[in-house]
Amino acid sequence: MSRKTQKKLTVGVIFGGRSGEHEVSLVSAASVIKALDKKKYRVVQIGIAKDGAWVTQKPMAALKSGKPAKQGSRLMPERVLNRCDVVFPVLHGSYGEDGTVQGMLEMANVAYVGGGVLGSAAAMDKVVQKQLCDQAGLPSVNYVWFLSKDWRKNKPAILQRINYKLRYPMFTKPANLGSSVGIGKCHDRQELIAGINDAARYDRKVIVEQGIEPMHEIEVAVLGNDHPRASVPGEIVSSNEFYDYDAKYVDGKSQAVIPAKLPQSVKREIQRIAVLAFKVLDLSGMARVDFLVKRGSYKVYLNEVNTIPGFTSISMYPKLWAASGVPYPQLLDRLITLALERYREKAALATSYRPKEDWYK
Repeated sequence: MSRKTQKKLTVGVIFGGRSGEHEVSLVSAASVIKALDKKKYRVVQIGIAKDGAWVTQKPMAALKSGKPAKQGSRLMPERVLNRCDVVFPVLHGSYGEDGTVQGMLEMANVAYVGGGVLGSAAAMDKVVQKQLCDQAGLPSVNYVWFLSKDWRKNKPAILQRINYKLRYPMFTKPANLGSSVGIGKCHDRQELIAGINDAARYDRKVIVEQGIEPMHEIEVAVLGNDHPRASVPGEIVSSNEFYDYDAKYVDGKSQAVIPAKLPQSVKREIQRIAVLAFKVLDLSGMARVDFLVKRGSYKVYLNEVNTIPGFTSISMYPKLWAASGVPYPQLLDRLITLALERYREKAALATSYRPKEDWYK
């Protein structure tokens, strides 16, 4: 079949979602939709409102308006997904990056970009992610985690446990959110209590991590399935005290230094750990892996792994690959190819077993 007569792939781009990162998802998805090669792909936009409604009638405009979906624009997911050759979830945070949408796509028998159910769920939960990476011997900062309900019942005991294991500054985080939503940097007991209370608004599980000062905030992008590779590392120079939500998306003053100005041996170590973390968490397609590097000693700490990194015009994942020789449109092509490769590999597996006797009838 010639290129001119080759059928376009129908790519469903899902965005929005029931998450504190809803707005970031809209901006990421707009960038993906714009960059997809219209000569190769027919794009179907699929929006998920904050109340969980699926919106296909002008979904981007509808979700940006913040108004409830109009009557008739809420379709059952399978009716939409059956039109797609491959789905590109651009859903950050809960109910999108945590294995829930991935499970639905598996049940619908649709190819999709990014990590599978297990990897997505494990990586989304910062506590589970750290426990798995700890077991694999990957370097991490000290941390304490607890349930929000236990915090409300017995704050003094939890504060005592934190102060025994960690020292200031500390970072408080919801276990299952990204984009720095609900994250606080704490310099004393008062800020620690306020930070935990804020994190507990967003999740049933809270994690408190040891801060590293002074430090380099380093990010590296990983691409692939069973044989992933890492991009050049880049450094974030935050406009705020740490790389919070405003510094990432709002004020536009943070800077990215790509490649990071680190010794080559440190860069190679970061890339090695990033690929190992990708494999430990059983990921596929893509991930952005974040690190903290102590200034002076260059000691490397794995911070966290993000399975659906930002795809906005200022996001590090596409910028890191562009600096590594893979421009944005080619990156999207590669991610779609990886999704289809994984789908075909799974489709070739046996899904039924015929016993010797029909004992079940």
